[in-house]
Amino acid sequence: MADRYRLASIEDFPSHLIFEILTIGRLSAVDLVCLELTSRTFGGSRGLHPQKFRSLVDFAAHQLCVSHRVYGGMGWNAQKELFDRCGGNWKRVLRFLQAVEESSGMVKTSACNVPNINWHTSQEVSVFRLMHQINQQMQVTTGRYHTLLIRDSSVYSCGSSLCGVLGHGAETTQCVAFTRIRFPSLATVVQVSASHNHAAFVLQSGEVFTCGDNSSFCCGHKDTNRPIFRPRLVEALKAVSCKQVAVGLNFTVFLSRQGLLYTCGTNTHGQLGHGDTLDRPTPKIIELLEGIGPVVQIAAGPSYVLAVTDNGVVYSFGSGSNFCLGHGEQHDEFQPRAIQTFRRKDIHVVHVSAGDEHAVALDSSGFVSLSAQYELVYSWGKGYCGALGHGDENDKTLPALVNCLMSHLAVQVCARKRKTFVLVDDGSVYGFGWMGFGSLGFPDRGIADKVMRPRVLDSLRAHRVSQISTGLYHTVVVTNQGQMFGFGDNERAQLGHDTLRGCLQPTEIYVPETEDDTGLALESK
Repeated sequence: MADRYRLASIEDFPSHLIFEILTIGRLSAVDLVCLELTSRTFGGSRGLHPQKFRSLVDFAAHQLCVSHRVYGGMGWNAQKELFDRCGGNWKRVLRFLQAVEESSGMVKTSACNVPNINWHTSQEVSVFRLMHQINQQMQVTTGRYHTLLIRDSSVYSCGSSLCGVLGHGAETTQCVAFTRIRFPSLATVVQVSASHNHAAFVLQSGEVFTCGDNSSFCCGHKDTNRPIFRPRLVEALKAVSCKQVAVGLNFTVFLSRQGLLYTCGTNTHGQLGHGDTLDRPTPKIIELLEGIGPVVQIAAGPSYVLAVTDNGVVYSFGSGSNFCLGHGEQHDEFQPRAIQTFRRKDIHVVHVSAGDEHAVALDSSGFVSLSAQYELVYSWGKGYCGALGHGDENDKTLPALVNCLMSHLAVQVCARKRKTFVLVDDGSVYGFGWMGFGSLGFPDRGIADKVMRPRVLDSLRAHRVSQISTGLYHTVVVTNQGQMFGFGDNERAQLGHDTLRGCLQPTEIYVPETEDDTGLALESK
């Protein structure tokens, strides 16, 4: 009888069942590596066909890559280049794809305190970490003088609350520590975007809430042009399920799950993309983009927009000042126009970032270089203070390759006012541009206040960074262990510290533990 109910070990499971578990889509590339190290079941081939896969985990990583949205949109040549760039390692390819996807939204983090005991093998440590890690999903975004954070679906904010941008009500003018935002209903927030004076939040349901200055109707509420002091549902989009928002200076861009764009707010430079300069008090679909294929990622500068389609084409529209649109001209574009530099060179772009005076793009191979053969992070626009990373302060009227990170695989790019950050797949961060207020994270500012070429942030080497966001004069990063570090200006408490005026190098930020979400719903005002 006892034999009838004998507990089975993982080795007793058939390969196809283990394979189904591995490819269900909830494991990260790092999880797969840990599993491969802990058991011969995952590290061996177990008679898999074809024989080119070194292990069951390797085969699972390949299948996850093939089914991934970014990989599926790449051409065969781009897929092969990425695979070769990753040393023929499907787990590293998967890590790149997952990191790119997380760069515009939530990143998965895990914390685990390993006790200081005599472990027999490193595999035991790996198993302990997998079993005891505390998983969190986080996203950080920085505005002009404020910071917003999603942690396990709750949203926190700190800094200056000009026009209600922090979402805590009319009575709040500043938060010196991260404080949880209350929504009109219990909400699971999955993405947030912050600009100078307004913010937007995407819920798991696809609904969008906004708060802040609505004098330009950038919050999407046409019944009032007064500040929205607490998050309020954008009623005009109730029938549209959204997955991402991007906020500009006085306008907002909404990306639906179907890959369509909607815009509202100020349209002085054509940044709403409707072929005119008429303002829109509520979100209106950009009809000119409906027939080109789904948009998968968006970025908004002060008065311009970048949109990436599923086939890697970048469209830009709005203000052409500082050559930010990437067309070699400085005139405004009232409707979406494809950046031909990428098309002519058959470059598949997977992520873009829109700074105040320049823009940055990451291609599908994750390379970072000025060499025409490899490394493909591109920058264009105003080169003041070395923000483009080319070793000078010359403007670039068209996208140009950045040359100094040839041995690294980039997974995220981030641009803001006269500075740029590049995150590579080993968790290192490179920064270049203006060092004002310490917002680049280098303590040795010198007399020039400029970093002309990409330089690694040594103070973050001990941490594996998963996401980075930079505001006007401050920067915040999230590590894979769920820690946050901030540097730069803190005069308005935008780093969440109430005693520091600024940080020249990364300083850890702590989010106060608060009550559960239960009871945090309130009436919208």
